[in-house]
Amino acid sequence: MLFNSIDFLIFFPAVVLLYLLIPAKLRQIWLLICSYFFYMCWDPRYILLLVLSTVITFISGLLLEKRTDSSVRKVVLAGCLTANLGLLFVFKYLGFSLEIWEAVTGMQLRAPGFVLPVGISFYTFQALGYTIDCYRGRIPAEKNFIHYALFVSFFPQLVAGPIERSGNLISQIHALPEQKRSELLDFDRIRGGFILMAYGMFLKLVIADRIAVLVDTVYGHYYLYGTVGLLMAAAGFGIQIYCDFGGYSIIALGAARILGIRLMENFQAPYLAVSIRDFWRRWHISLSSWFRDYVYIPLGGNRRGRIRKAVNTMITFTLSGLWHGANWTFLVWGAIHGILLVAEDLLRAPVRKLHRALEVRTGTWGFRLCRAAVVTAVVDLAWIFFRAPSIRDACGYILRMFTHADWWILSGDKIYSYGLDAMQLHILAIGLLVLALADLIRVKRGLMPDEWLARQYAPFRVLAVLFLVLFTVVYGQYGPGFDSREFIYFQF
Repeated sequence: MLFNSIDFLIFFPAVVLLYLLIPAKLRQIWLLICSYFFYMCWDPRYILLLVLSTVITFISGLLLEKRTDSSVRKVVLAGCLTANLGLLFVFKYLGFSLEIWEAVTGMQLRAPGFVLPVGISFYTFQALGYTIDCYRGRIPAEKNFIHYALFVSFFPQLVAGPIERSGNLISQIHALPEQKRSELLDFDRIRGGFILMAYGMFLKLVIADRIAVLVDTVYGHYYLYGTVGLLMAAAGFGIQIYCDFGGYSIIALGAARILGIRLMENFQAPYLAVSIRDFWRRWHISLSSWFRDYVYIPLGGNRRGRIRKAVNTMITFTLSGLWHGANWTFLVWGAIHGILLVAEDLLRAPVRKLHRALEVRTGTWGFRLCRAAVVTAVVDLAWIFFRAPSIRDACGYILRMFTHADWWILSGDKIYSYGLDAMQLHILAIGLLVLALADLIRVKRGLMPDEWLARQYAPFRVLAVLFLVLFTVVYGQYGPGFDSREFIYFQF
């Protein structure tokens, strides 16, 4: 079931209505039933994997709290990690591993024809984060299986995040029966959740799915296009993946808010970042912080010298790339960001000295926007490896982009040959303007769209929400036959 489908427009109001009507003590059970139903709408068979991961990590948490012997605790943690990562490996990485085995040994082994379970990387990492926190003694083990199962499977963020931390979400799940019906019916909270959902739908349907037409057209036959088309598609994919994934995360935040739960923010205007490190503080925050806390810091972080820090950074980001998919392109994409971060760290002191020598005003908005433009360009270049089907295609794409100049296209109607006509490009431009304003407000004021609108004049607030809803309904890109287009990160 997709957020941008008619099914969800029926499912979610029904969930909320019954959630408000049932006795308070049944709220967690109701949400768990709804979450399992939501997941089973893709493929009922794979609910078994979700339940199995939940059971393993739940029992592991109890054992880790009960046992005091360090060796036993390590065995429990290792067993839990092996079981969960083993399931992830079989369903996501086995085919890729067998391809490597064949390339190295020449022995051909056929992988089972598994379909990748939607969201398996997200709920696996969320459950493992809980287990590791129990091992470290940061949280007590959850004793109620219903509460814990809801933590792993809470449907707004189940299949594409954000990857929640147990310390934040489980405590809110415990508090659900204590919320009075008047609190659940709080107008400001419901309005804020609705605004977030409307804005997320706007990002997905108006921007992401529209610019996807251009991106798919060019990437599908990149060797037929020159510099202009390839640049547009490269920049377009950066926007597409941001609005697609960011849109999902914002819809998830809004849906959870209506149900009385606050999820962590997953994006904070990443294309206004002034460095690669700043970009990763703003992009997919739940995943980048997960790798920081559970991979980078345990490896030693930055505590063991500059060389070890660089090695730890490369390991962390290469694994982050692999998390996204079983393909060399994802590994290279992750490694590129690792190299950029290492280079940025090495050059930080010399660059600061250069700025002081040239008396550069680094605190001005002009400087920050120029830095953001450079960072965005570098990130978009790396996205080519993420989007291309193979490293060879990615390299061919980049080579052609810099060697087949066709700037003359900008002066004629040829610009409309990339899949979007004049009207579609104008609609896209309006959508991008709204996105830019929202991100500038996010950076300048530190406010989400619902928070900023809540402070505005009431008639303006109403008009803004009506614009989001009506513009999405009228100009949303719904696909052939009004089919819903899946979110990009469902495949991870």
